[in-house]
Amino acid sequence: MDNSPDYGEAGEAKLRAFVLEVMGGTIIAMTRQVRWRPAWFIDVERDGQLLHLHLRGDREGDVAIFPELRREADVISVLGEHGIKVPRIYGFCQDPPCILMDAVPGSRNMAEAESDAQRSAIARDYMAEVAAMHRLPVEPFVAKGVHLPQGAKEIALVGLDAYMPLYRRTKSRPEPMLEFVIGWLRRNAPVHRTKAAFIQFDSGQFHFKDGKITGLYDFEFSMIGDPMMDIATMRMRDSVEPLGDGFPLLCRHYEEFSGEKVDHAVVDFHTLQFATLGSMQFTGTVGVPQPGDAHSVYLEFDLALRQVMLLAMSALTGVSIAPEPLAKERRGDNAALLAKLADTVARIETPSALEAARKDSADQLIEWMVRSDAMGAEMRTRDLADVSALLGRRIEEWPEAEAALEAYVLAAGPEQDSRLLQLFGAIEGRRLKLFGPTRIGHSATHVRLLPTQ
Repeated sequence: MDNSPDYGEAGEAKLRAFVLEVMGGTIIAMTRQVRWRPAWFIDVERDGQLLHLHLRGDREGDVAIFPELRREADVISVLGEHGIKVPRIYGFCQDPPCILMDAVPGSRNMAEAESDAQRSAIARDYMAEVAAMHRLPVEPFVAKGVHLPQGAKEIALVGLDAYMPLYRRTKSRPEPMLEFVIGWLRRNAPVHRTKAAFIQFDSGQFHFKDGKITGLYDFEFSMIGDPMMDIATMRMRDSVEPLGDGFPLLCRHYEEFSGEKVDHAVVDFHTLQFATLGSMQFTGTVGVPQPGDAHSVYLEFDLALRQVMLLAMSALTGVSIAPEPLAKERRGDNAALLAKLADTVARIETPSALEAARKDSADQLIEWMVRSDAMGAEMRTRDLADVSALLGRRIEEWPEAEAALEAYVLAAGPEQDSRLLQLFGAIEGRRLKLFGPTRIGHSATHVRLLPTQ
């Protein structure tokens, strides 16, 4: 039985009723965002005033680290009470789960700022807000159910510990690379940082208008942990959504406003941890796609995050990873059928923007399948040869190779780190060569680690 929340027409009707009950007035407009999770902008006229509101729905599918969406509403409310620029929370709808809050005005796109000087001012404004957030007392968040880690190692690995139950429950295939990195993180966690703070965890998300920060948003993954995790995650976001200044300068802004030095080696560690956690979160549905899941989005995340993992591991260990050669271009055995499938999808009428987005997702998956059909077998043959060489026996099928490699990883000691990292670099390097030319793979081809100093 499917117990997923109903965010269709019936769900929208319930949300309208909820908004009217909480806000009063008249709903002028309600527009669903075209994105992979349910969300709406809604305008309410009340007492001659037009209120711009936002409804944030729950993730669909079993990929939520903290399944109760109300947790995020509670966290945002605490932040607002302590003077952090976040949207005001008006209420929480239980069915379907949705947070009703102010719509944060402005834009996240730094290209829309008027000048480099304004972008720099926004960046300083943002880092001041982050530093203020890190100075907050943690007790109000603990009172709302946020876990308080004890001791340096638990502070360092609070994210890994939070994500592990979902990963173990949803894991749908052997994951030798993830198990390798999880083991490395546990063996190499920094133990000199003993002060925990409230952190956004998936940081770098804010809006600005007229050169000023208007609000931070998205606290779904917020925790109490090492503040350097926020520096690490904004470093990753800055590579695709610029924050307004060069990253070393952003770090200096943070030091100025917080009075704390950025621990650059720990930022590298948390860069690795966060990328690993993202892949852990979606690996179950990437391995065995579930009905209704945003599979093209999850494939994109998985491909890009594993590239970040490799870059971060290389930086932390000093082990270089050789680039992989291109596969021989060929026409796949199922090319004609896939072309027909693409044609069939292209002829589907999409009367709404949301349906058009779903159709585009199907187009992207077909493009991915075309590449796999054409060159996937050659890449997999290379992978099997490398795994067979490591294990000292010939393996013909990839599922058997994955299982055997995971068992090897779980038994291996630190002396095998270099060899295993190079192996996973080769496997993921081939995967990037294979799928990088697709729209799903485009972001992975631009992954880089920004210098922090």
